[in-house]
Amino acid sequence: MSTVYVHALYDDDDKLITGAKKVRSLGYGIKEVFSPFPVHGIDKIMGLNRTRISICCFIYGVTGFSLAFWMIWYMLIHDWPVDIGGKPNYTWYHNIPSWIPVLFESTVFCSAHGMAITFLLRSWLFPGVSPKNPDPRTTDDHFLMITTAHSDQELSDLMNAANSTGAVEVKKVNG
Repeated sequence: MSTVYVHALYDDDDKLITGAKKVRSLGYGIKEVFSPFPVHGIDKIMGLNRTRISICCFIYGVTGFSLAFWMIWYMLIHDWPVDIGGKPNYTWYHNIPSWIPVLFESTVFCSAHGMAITFLLRSWLFPGVSPKNPDPRTTDDHFLMITTAHSDQELSDLMNAANSTGAVEVKKVNG
């Protein structure tokens, strides 16, 4: 038997969590879960590793902070120092209070835009590319759990587990 996918469609997130726990307790893996909103704890139930995307956010923030710091230093101290009240701007530590808002906003700007771009690249969501959602009902009010069966025994176990946990619809899809 070739690889077959079992699509279990649920109408409640609690039933989805129960179904996912049942599938995992039987020793089978969950390939993907589609839901109209984030379901708390489903990533742990699916056995997914913790994401490392926060490291990217930190790097984008440090980049934004560094670019803003360099820009402010270059403009106000190196290139065109301004003499205000007989006090030239030759040092960084004398000017830090006035630079904090610009440094903060640049950090947030680069972090937010970097994370949005990283999300689009990582999720493979580009303009003009349709998402690979197998059931459009998952964008409204249903939850879809996809599991993989490699034998007839696995197929029957997965379909029975989905039916016993309150799935609205269970179907097999050839891969």
